[in-house]
Amino acid sequence: MNNESTNKTAVIGFLGTTLDNGFSETRWQRWRPTVSLGLHDELLVDELHILYSKRDKRLFKIIVDDVAQVSPHTKVIGHHVALSSPWDFAEVYAELYDFVTAFDFQDSTDYLLHLTTGTHVAQICWFLLVEAGFIPADLIQTSPCPRPDQTDPQGRYQVIDLDVSRYDGLRERFEAEKQQHWQTLQANLVTQNAAYQQMISDIEKVATRSTAPILLIGATGAGKSQLAGQIYALKKAKASSSGQGKSLLDKFIEVNCATLRGDTAMSVLFGHVKGAFTGAASSREGLLKSADGGLLFLDEIGELGLDEQAMLLTALEEQRFYPLGSDTPISVSFQLMAGTNKDLRQAVADGTFRADLFARLNTWTFFLPSLKDRLEDLPANIDYKLARLGSEQQQQYRFVPEARQMYESFATSQDATWQGNFRDLTASIIRLTTLAESKVIRVKDVQAEIERLTHLWGLHNGSGSHQSNQITNKNSLSNNKPKADLESKTIEQSSHNILSQYLNEDAVATIDPFDAVQLAYVIEVCINHKNQATAGRYLYANSRDKLKSPNDSDRLRKYLMKFGLRFDELN
Repeated sequence: MNNESTNKTAVIGFLGTTLDNGFSETRWQRWRPTVSLGLHDELLVDELHILYSKRDKRLFKIIVDDVAQVSPHTKVIGHHVALSSPWDFAEVYAELYDFVTAFDFQDSTDYLLHLTTGTHVAQICWFLLVEAGFIPADLIQTSPCPRPDQTDPQGRYQVIDLDVSRYDGLRERFEAEKQQHWQTLQANLVTQNAAYQQMISDIEKVATRSTAPILLIGATGAGKSQLAGQIYALKKAKASSSGQGKSLLDKFIEVNCATLRGDTAMSVLFGHVKGAFTGAASSREGLLKSADGGLLFLDEIGELGLDEQAMLLTALEEQRFYPLGSDTPISVSFQLMAGTNKDLRQAVADGTFRADLFARLNTWTFFLPSLKDRLEDLPANIDYKLARLGSEQQQQYRFVPEARQMYESFATSQDATWQGNFRDLTASIIRLTTLAESKVIRVKDVQAEIERLTHLWGLHNGSGSHQSNQITNKNSLSNNKPKADLESKTIEQSSHNILSQYLNEDAVATIDPFDAVQLAYVIEVCINHKNQATAGRYLYANSRDKLKSPNDSDRLRKYLMKFGLRFDELN
């Protein structure tokens, strides 16, 4: 915050139902966070926006009167919020998002967001909204004076500037978002990844403007099912706000196609009549009929058989299908959303997926990044999952700082493969919170969890422990030198083959063997990553923390330039 600014200053925050509480005259003998904002000579608050529930109306009026006594020029403005559970992350985020989108932020005003009051969930939500650019504000924290002056009503305050240089761009993003009149997917998805944010923005437009099929492609655990549910909720909210009623949004039916086989698949999806096959003692409606008037999400659609694919295509294009064993068609109207971890283009080429169905699904296709491609989202997702578990169990979980640093350091390192993506992260946080004493996650808890994750991922890869691998490697080097020589030659030849695809022979011949192996590896990493930033983040995962202002993308760009290469030429 610029102390020399001529702008007005406005503070936004919750009414502290515990810390601000007090109705007798003795309340002036202790520190109250909201009132303390008006007690600092160097902090002149022109507007104080207080969020409070109607049941706290009496306390709010007391605070208004008290602020008027200590800071007469401060205008106090109240805002009603309705929260059935202040510990429910999704509910709190949605309520604050609605408040922010309706708030008229002025360029002539400097805004401060008061983090001291409100639940921990509210504090996390405030921080995420500021960091994502929905609120053009600095953060302010107030606190009582340390002993022996803890009864001093003034206390102390600290302004936290996340990054002033970014605020112009954030305000532009905020204004663009404010023009949207429906709840966004961002309200329930925790991300700071620019590419993922853009994809979510595109999905929001598609979800509210189109009824064509949507195909979500991503690795297991990347969040396809969660995103499908959020898309349905968004479409339903949009339909309600625009007066469309329940059209195409009456229900959400989800099925994992990987669990369907043979006649069971036909019966589950399309239903059957009595006697259609052995064991069909009664008729069955089927999920397509159940989804009539709603949205059908077929997860792992690549697992469907060719016969089921053909019937599904007919149902999509003609809005009717025949239940198993029936000569009478059933009419349906639903929107289809599908998810898969397969490359359906390859499946079409292999003959295991129908080209016509893929063409029908491919109107809107979105590729969900894996957790390893969104490492900047790990801290926020850790907070989200802690808050979610706390809400469900009515507990407050937290890391001690050293444990949190250790966990995040491991989670963002090359050793953390996150093979199950966000499912792995969810399971990890559940284990940490379950085993932690007194709801506090300590260093020993994190060390044990790191060992568990490393072991689990090692089993998944079909390998033993890291230590046993090291022993094996040492034995190979000491007892099998001819084999090592052969492997060295193989590595050199492999590197030469890779470099020859991107450099001419003269250039390859001038590169030292050490540099050739390194460059070949870097090229492979670039090929396997979607953009230069994620490739750089992977390559410089260990050294980036030692730099004052790491720019992995630029480091990678400069490295490639040494050999006359560009990232976009490698993909």
